[in-house]
Amino acid sequence: MKDFFRRAPIPFTSSRREQQIPDNVWVKCAHCSELTYQKQFQDALKVCPKCGYHTRMNAREWLDMLLDEGSFEEHDAELQSMDILGFVSPKDNYEAKLEKMIEKTEGNDVIVSGSGCIDGLPFEIAVCNFEFMGGSMGSVFGEKVARATERAAERRVPLITINASGGARMHEGLFSLMQMAKISVALTRLAHARQPHISLLIDPCYGGVSASYASVADIILAEPGAHIGFAGPRVIEQTIRQKLPPDFQTAEFFLAHGMIDAVVPRPEMRATLARLMTLYLGTPYPQHLPELHNMVVGQE
Repeated sequence: MKDFFRRAPIPFTSSRREQQIPDNVWVKCAHCSELTYQKQFQDALKVCPKCGYHTRMNAREWLDMLLDEGSFEEHDAELQSMDILGFVSPKDNYEAKLEKMIEKTEGNDVIVSGSGCIDGLPFEIAVCNFEFMGGSMGSVFGEKVARATERAAERRVPLITINASGGARMHEGLFSLMQMAKISVALTRLAHARQPHISLLIDPCYGGVSASYASVADIILAEPGAHIGFAGPRVIEQTIRQKLPPDFQTAEFFLAHGMIDAVVPRPEMRATLARLMTLYLGTPYPQHLPELHNMVVGQE
């Protein structure tokens, strides 16, 4: 019995300690490698508290963050991409890829669109989900954005687009390129209805999306550090045979050169959008947000 109590204690090894910590407790910043508690990270809207790096969010997360609770009504959710051209390559089968993306993201395409409110102010919204084939613009993408634009014109409310894309979807060839013109025509109708289009550029926003409707809005906003452009920096460097500035094609670079109107941190985005819509609508700002109300009144 005495020998039993004299046994050496079992060492608490690092492997045992690691087993007691669940994988989802900490989040490592992709920019500065800082560790943050998962709950703190979510409360900060996926913005690193140390360096301010804005981690990407999907479409549903954007809607949950921006819109009044229970105000979102989704439209055109049944629209689904098809393999129009019978696209097949040695490494890629478009139809199989679509099925995989639909299962992974639980959505039929890149765009999630619908009606909603911020602080009671109504608008139409179309949000890109970069997780779906890199936010590539195909025929359903263009159709959903065009329909959202036409609903905004018909209802005479603002349109908000949140844009993250790698460009046109090569699997649909010319059909994908035609979406740039389709959306631009719909935006002309919105302008005739005298309603604003507010475009938010988030990381990354390239190709035909940044070269068309996302860059012809009444107000163009961007998140800090977002990469924006038509072609990627590597392609440009190979073409012009020159080294680009280190901050080239970032939101801050675009702001400094007059290409966008403001760089807005994610925690301030909801209040900023509400303020902009208030200024366009000419209605008093909600009194329960006194700081922004005073800012609006001060500019009148």
